[in-house]
Amino acid sequence: MGQPVTEISTSAREAIAEALNQAVAETAVATMLAQNFHWNVKGMSFGPLHTLFQTMYEDHFVAQDDLAERIRALDCHAEGQLAGMLKRSKIAEQDGHQSDKEMIQILLDAQEQLSATMSGVEHVSSENGDTLTEDLAIERGRVHEKFAWMLRSHLA
Repeated sequence: MGQPVTEISTSAREAIAEALNQAVAETAVATMLAQNFHWNVKGMSFGPLHTLFQTMYEDHFVAQDDLAERIRALDCHAEGQLAGMLKRSKIAEQDGHQSDKEMIQILLDAQEQLSATMSGVEHVSSENGDTLTEDLAIERGRVHEKFAWMLRSHLA
């Protein structure tokens, strides 16, 4: 088991929190992206995509809270402003006027970005002996890779 938060240096906690804030920002943008597409998807695949997009945004909404609460457990500040999240995020907002295949590709790219971001969180957590954050990042990475696989399957 890793060391308690109280034994992780302030600079290490701040580095971990910075990586987590990146994950929160991207998760928040991906949440809204999936919800926007859930509302606006059209076409022959409406039913399954509507359901998949809802599953994604519901998962991501809970994940945002888990990630932000981990930041607070590290006694650091969790970014809570949408403007800050949008500025920080490597995932961009979309207007919802895309075709179903474009929506799938955009969400696929977002899931792959989230997986990469979680890998970064895992790395900085591991380097600093924070196994609880490391475990959270690994689990979230698995979730995003699974969503990426599901989305990729729609494009095959």
